[in-house]
Amino acid sequence: MANPIDMPSSSCSQKSTADDLEQALLPPVSHSQNTYKGVAFARTCFNATNALSGIGVLSISYALSQGGWLSLAFFFLVILICFYTGLLIQRCMDADQCIKTYPEVGQLAFGYKGKLAIAVLMYLELYLVGVSLLILEGDNMDKMFPDTRVEFGSVRVEGRQLFVVLSSLIILPTTWSRNLAVVAYFSIVGVLSSVLLLGSLLWTGIADTGFHWKGRALNVGGLPTALGLYFVCFTSHAVFPTIYASMKEKTRFPKVLLISFVLCTFNYGLVAVLGYLMYGDEVQSQVTLNLHAGKLYSKIAIYATLVTPFAKYALTITPVAMAIEDKLAFHGTAHVLLVRTLLLISTVVIALTVPFFGYVMTFIGSFLSIMVSVLLPCVCYLKIYKSSRKFGTELVGIVVILIAGVVIGIMGTYSSLREIINSL
Repeated sequence: MANPIDMPSSSCSQKSTADDLEQALLPPVSHSQNTYKGVAFARTCFNATNALSGIGVLSISYALSQGGWLSLAFFFLVILICFYTGLLIQRCMDADQCIKTYPEVGQLAFGYKGKLAIAVLMYLELYLVGVSLLILEGDNMDKMFPDTRVEFGSVRVEGRQLFVVLSSLIILPTTWSRNLAVVAYFSIVGVLSSVLLLGSLLWTGIADTGFHWKGRALNVGGLPTALGLYFVCFTSHAVFPTIYASMKEKTRFPKVLLISFVLCTFNYGLVAVLGYLMYGDEVQSQVTLNLHAGKLYSKIAIYATLVTPFAKYALTITPVAMAIEDKLAFHGTAHVLLVRTLLLISTVVIALTVPFFGYVMTFIGSFLSIMVSVLLPCVCYLKIYKSSRKFGTELVGIVVILIAGVVIGIMGTYSSLREIINSL
């Protein structure tokens, strides 16, 4: 291992809101013997798989339809890149045993500005995921209960707009607690939802639609969108430091990453292929919207999807709220309720303004996920380890990843913003 650059010593006891952010995204470790001995290998594998499993599974079939069948080659390339950058984060942490969170990696490499930059990108990504969850809820509830409307005098609210508002009212009380340990247990719902969705699609294809080799071989114009959505599925690097720091046997972290990536690749890949075989280019930004609402298998998939936003919104948005509260020194109950209520309202407004799940997810993947999970690990690694800058296979590989990440990020961000603006 190369020797890292000399950095000012830092206290391992310092704790920031970024620590709370990463701890919130994982099921908390009980204060038993594991507190001192670390998390066992099996549970660590679950935590990593849980972190990688998310709402990206709903848009993966749409991603394949945008890029065409040959874009699966890029799908596997994205997996390799994200796996490698995950290992780079581990190497960065090995340079200083005090590092427990991703922003601290940025601090080791670039000082306070590096820590601030990573934290801001992480919080922005979480905020937009919160918006996506509301869009997801509105779309699928409208699918289950079409033509629903409510009238208040001359004002009528109907369809997905109504369900976004209703969902936010149900979600709101879950955001008021600052106890992230309670909220974090809901994260397992994402894994179960992905499994149920996969089973429902397989059931749908066998019992109803059948599987047909249709769609395009390659759609160059849709590749930026496809790549952005592919990256959404495998970019959970913000929580990798917490997973690594919690391990009993840290030398087995590469095996943990390998197992979690293989499991998620299997799940994401099957959902993508099944959805595209069933619906071809007609597959929607959320594959659940293609399902017939009256069928049992459709209800299972849609209900599993409906539970996800209720379970994950508070988990996703609470760290953002805590960062705002800490910055403004708001710790009273009234202040906490005000901040979190206004934060929820802001995400509702954006969800109603930009009602296209696929476009928002593409933007998250193309800009934020690529920055946090591809570019920053490479840049931090090059900064921390001097010998990594010497010409060789490793440096060439990292430079290629950086160039590819920048190109894909620019193209995908431009494409998603253009589609969002055109849809307004």
